[in-house]
Amino acid sequence: MENRNIQSEIADPNPEYLIKSIAEQGYSLESSLADLMDNSVSANADKLEVLIKMDEEPFTLFIADNGDGMNEEFLKASMQFPSKSPEDSRHTHDLGRFGLGMKTASFSQTRCFTVLSRKKGTKKYFGRTWDVNYLKQVGKWRLLINTEEEIQKLIAQYHSISEGHINRFENFEANTIVIWKGLYKFENYLEEANRQNALKKQISEVTSDYLSLVFHRFMERKVNPLNIRINNNRIAPFNPFPSVNDFRPIEYKQKHFSTDTIKIEGFILPSRSIDESQSGISIWTTKNRSLMDMEGIYIYRADRLIHFGGWNGLIKKVPRLQLARLRVEVGNSVDHLLHLNVAKSQVVIPHDLTTAFEKYIEELKIEAEREFFNRGIRKFSKNRSEDNVQLFERKASNKGTLLELNNNFPLLRTLRDGLKKEQLTKLNLVMRMINTRINHIRQTHEEKAFVGIEEKDGLSLKDFIVCINELKESGLSSEHIKSDILPNLGFTEGSLPPEIMQLLK
Repeated sequence: MENRNIQSEIADPNPEYLIKSIAEQGYSLESSLADLMDNSVSANADKLEVLIKMDEEPFTLFIADNGDGMNEEFLKASMQFPSKSPEDSRHTHDLGRFGLGMKTASFSQTRCFTVLSRKKGTKKYFGRTWDVNYLKQVGKWRLLINTEEEIQKLIAQYHSISEGHINRFENFEANTIVIWKGLYKFENYLEEANRQNALKKQISEVTSDYLSLVFHRFMERKVNPLNIRINNNRIAPFNPFPSVNDFRPIEYKQKHFSTDTIKIEGFILPSRSIDESQSGISIWTTKNRSLMDMEGIYIYRADRLIHFGGWNGLIKKVPRLQLARLRVEVGNSVDHLLHLNVAKSQVVIPHDLTTAFEKYIEELKIEAEREFFNRGIRKFSKNRSEDNVQLFERKASNKGTLLELNNNFPLLRTLRDGLKKEQLTKLNLVMRMINTRINHIRQTHEEKAFVGIEEKDGLSLKDFIVCINELKESGLSSEHIKSDILPNLGFTEGSLPPEIMQLLK
């Protein structure tokens, strides 16, 4: 195209409006902090601390790490929008992508933030500040250069608050410090006490839970494990896939996708985890999450958990799937194909992989539902001793473990002993209906052939014919018997002998 016919004009975006817009990327306080921590981890930090000054407003938050740090030139570049292209090739363990994370994460929580940094092994800090109020005044993109006096004042504030908390790190030297001045989402509360309480709860409960999950692999490393401190608390890692014998995997799948291999592996929690998680602290859930909160897909990218809980739109959360977890391992070279957003809070599974995911989840669902509906059966004893007899008992069969009325239960045994043969036949029929219905509700019951019923239930073909005739004489139609009575006995029309079929014509 020839330039002589082209007209143009300056269309620089309003810096205030643009920053406020790009900050709305789905960030919460915990995901914002995690995004900043990604930079720390990529910079080889093994100690991180988050400190919040809440005794007066504006609230001030410090996040410091002992990573490699930055010289002035690198700091200036990292504060630009963006600092790198999402298409750049990256180190295998690089947790960034867009070069926007630190800026967008910070602006989602504050309107003024400063980054102080020094190269590891040096003493001099450099500082840069983005301030929306200043941008509003000048109407241009202007990054503030912090004076030496401002830098020293901020470092003194950081040391004061760090030393004022317990559980400090030994031999910790902060090389990069990010300061958020003012947390506007919390300062908008009407009552001052509510502001502080809301922030304390968010930090001590929600954020601690989140970080313990997201970075658990880094915290569990044998060499240079990551340590995170939030005010007085050291964060303990929480592994959603604990190494216990009855936490069972199903066969994993691997699929080559673009330049990477994606590994999909499903796990079934034992049914005992339901009771354990409800009774308090357990290995199955974090302190502030339930089993249902934690059911679903867990996507790890370069060991960092980028998505957890829920099924990412593939299926719906339901109580009977709370024992199912699906672990997905991806490398950071397929971010653009997984449509990972800036906040690392949303993953769109591409069409090429959707079918594979859906098929595998279907297998996982079957196993999870079986375990969920079998949980009640484990409460009943197999022991038939006189001092340990319960109304229901477990029985093994080629259909799996079934739950059935126990003929040796004292009251039932007394009742049976006092019945005539004709009455006993009717009781056996009712007991069979109860057993069948219970196992149907548990979704483990399968249709049984009529063969062998006499040995199992004490019902002969002749007895069964007598019962059918009595039901008909009581006013029940053949259609009603076929549609309501027979299914509750575990039969379909196709599994009945000819004599019964003839009787129900």
